[in-house]
Parts: sequence; structure tokens; C-alpha cells
Amino acid sequence: MRKQIIGGEVVGHEPSAGGIASAKWLDLDAVASVEVSSEDPEFPIEEALGSHPESKLERGWRAAGPGPQTIRLRFDSPQHIQRIFIRFIDRKQERGQEFLLRYTASGRTGDIVRQQWSFSPGGSTEELEDYAVDLPGVAVLELQIDPDRGAGKAVAVLSEFHLA
Repeated sequence: MRKQIIGGEVVGHEPSAGGIASAKWLDLDAVASVEVSSEDPEFPIEEALGSHPESKLERGWRAAGPGPQTIRLRFDSPQHIQRIFIRFIDRKQERGQEFLLRYTASGRTGDIVRQQWSFSPGGSTEELEDYAVDLPGVAVLELQIDPDRGAGKAVAVLSEFHLA
């Protein structure tokens, strides 16, 4: 995976079963480079995007510090995206998160979805999103995560991010 940290310093698999095992997932290592706004070196983006069976669901990617974050996939050649699978897991912190998923194709940018979710250690600890889409010619796919909807105290996490 080719990677670039796009904002600040670095501080500090196969998709799981449950309805997604049958999809033909893109090998992001082979078809894209990734830019991240920050990254905790103990939790690199490859943990969330990779197709390494040894990757653990609880690992994934984590930002270097609190506040909004961006993960941007730049495809080597335009891709026809038909499915987007995203999983966030946070068992430790109560917080309200918002994410925006957008794409660029043929020079135009469009929003796919803006979603909010409330995490609670005693209840809701996992957000799983599985979108069927029809997006031909995608050059860039961007995930913007605001881990606590503007409060600037929580650190963004991403357990899995897969495309088909």
C-alpha cells in the first residue's frame, strides 16, 4: 500500500464473515494509494484497508490525535464501485460520531452518505455500514470522520473499509 500522511505528523484482511464474505473485494494495495490526515503508528491504515488474514478486527486504524480526520483513496485507474463496507468499533468511549463518504468521478465530486452514530460502552459499540452503490469511473473516494461531532476530544477509529 502506498501511503501519505496529508495533514500533520505521525504521532504516538479479508473482510469478516456476516454477509460480506461473498463479495469480490478490490485489492486496494494493488489499485490505489491512500492519504490519511494523521495516523497512530500502532494502528496504521493498512490494518483497516488490508486483506491480511492476520489483521484483527479490534485493531484497525486510529488517528494520531483528537478531531476530524480524512482518509482518501486515489485509484491508479478509475474504478466501478458497487459496494462499500465500513465498520467502526469503539468499546471504550461514549461519543457521537459523524462521517461523510464522497467520491470524485469524471472531474465531479458527489456525496454518497452522511451518517451519525452514537457509541456507548454499555450498549452500542459497533457501527456497521454496507452500501450497495453504482459509481462508475471513481478516481477518488474520501471518508471524512468527525469522531465527536465537533467537540474535538475523541480520536477517530476505523476497523474495516472495503470496496467491491
